[in-house]
Amino acid sequence: MKKEFIEPFFATLRAANPLPTTELEFTTVFELLAAVLLSAQATDVGVNKATRRLFAVANTPQAILDLGVEGLESYIKTIGLYHMKAKHLIEACRILVQRHGGEVPRTREELEKLPGVGRKTANVVLNVAFGEETMAVDTHIFRVANRTGLAPGKDPYEVEMGLMKRVPKEYLADAHHWLILHGRYVCVARTPRCWECAVIQYCDYQPKTPPPGATVRSSSS
Repeated sequence: MKKEFIEPFFATLRAANPLPTTELEFTTVFELLAAVLLSAQATDVGVNKATRRLFAVANTPQAILDLGVEGLESYIKTIGLYHMKAKHLIEACRILVQRHGGEVPRTREELEKLPGVGRKTANVVLNVAFGEETMAVDTHIFRVANRTGLAPGKDPYEVEMGLMKRVPKEYLADAHHWLILHGRYVCVARTPRCWECAVIQYCDYQPKTPPPGATVRSSSS
């Protein structure tokens, strides 16, 4: 993507959605951390269904610990990889209680020491809960950054670094939300919905996907 296209690309996304946020449901920083930890390789819709039941009975580190692994599993068994996630969340809660007084730490270093919390999860918490300018590169952002030419990279970290350099500062706080939502609903994996794309004129992707039912003229005709 040409450098001069980046600002209007994000201006257009902002105009369509001025106050973007995560689609995970939460009311506290700890609920956000737990929801993001549970969301790996799962849909936000599926996680929300489980956490509505879980958070109604246990929404603090100590309350989760009191459930125990088996008790926690009974609430999250509809989520993929729930055995591993339950163990990680229980151990994370133990560390939060023992080392942080039950509070979620505000630094990347301390967040990434929690079981099940990698760079992406830490970035989400730092951005959504604490307002830091971070880029949580999931599969959607990775695809959009590469497909559009915004910040091509061979792995999530390379894409993250590219985005942090190329996204104008005024858009950094919300950029990862816009990119996730764009990838989730428009620039989808198999067949991007180019005919619905508001930023199509700035995108490097070729060929653009025609609308369903459109007649595609072959190059030999």
